[in-house]
Amino acid sequence: MGMNCKPKCWKVVILVLAGIAALGWVVMALWNWLLPNLFFGVREIDYWQAMGVLLLSKILFGGFRGHCGGHRKWHQHRLESMTPEEREKFKSGMRGWCGKPGQDEAESKE
Repeated sequence: MGMNCKPKCWKVVILVLAGIAALGWVVMALWNWLLPNLFFGVREIDYWQAMGVLLLSKILFGGFRGHCGGHRKWHQHRLESMTPEEREKFKSGMRGWCGKPGQDEAESKE
């Protein structure tokens, strides 16, 4: 993220971080509510231990591939089904969303 990132980008970053923090709290609350009562010898955990459990489950069950693989194929199919004009409009809109403005925005500022 550069200095020219729009405020919209920062809102997304803040929302993602808040979502991760909330997810950690949910893991902690569910663990402390369920596991000590269901299994003998399981203790309650604190927030940072819950974040560790969350990270460990991501490593074991989700890997580090992310979710882009399936979405990338869907986006590629969607781009191929667009007309050249629609495709160019979409690409210029994406360039202007975060980072360098698209050609249309740069020309309108002059």
